[in-house]
Amino acid sequence: MDAKNALKNQKTDLIFLDIEMPIISGFDLLESLKEPPQIILITGKAEYALKAFEYDVTDYLHKPVKKERFDLAVKKAIAQYELKNNKGFTDDDEHIFVKSNLKKRKVYLGTIKWVEALGDYIKLVTDEANIVVLSTMKSFDDELPKDRFLRIHKSYIVNLERVQNFNSKNVEIEGSQLPLSRNKKVALTQALEDLQN
Repeated sequence: MDAKNALKNQKTDLIFLDIEMPIISGFDLLESLKEPPQIILITGKAEYALKAFEYDVTDYLHKPVKKERFDLAVKKAIAQYELKNNKGFTDDDEHIFVKSNLKKRKVYLGTIKWVEALGDYIKLVTDEANIVVLSTMKSFDDELPKDRFLRIHKSYIVNLERVQNFNSKNVEIEGSQLPLSRNKKVALTQALEDLQN
């Protein structure tokens, strides 16, 4: 209740919010905020995950929270903050130019969530839009830095910094489940470890 009152008078960029709290739940608090800041929800119960994404939260952490997973959530919040405030992305930042609708378009690598094969085209799923480009997966993969992107399936390349969870079959990025090839699990595990170091 103290936090709810403080939020009325204080500008806040990010809240780590537990779902199960006395008096009101995290969801109740979220609904009471007219313009909520970025929210990273935290809970010990996996069944809240789907509901969490209905609230457009930045991320969702499952207890017990591992340090690597916590760091990833914070990185994601910073990236979204910088994107919203047009900070952080300067001409010195890594970017590529892609040809879409007969125009050259600058795409910052940090905004790419994943790349998806669409027949003779590929689709770049970014924070701002989905961009369709005439290219093969192989030639596009060759353009991307290997320490930040990994082809996890014949039809998908992921931004390693945006990966939230994975198991033997799928990789999760912001609530979307992407297929993971069996022979890519070891490479993905290694690539995520290298990213943390």
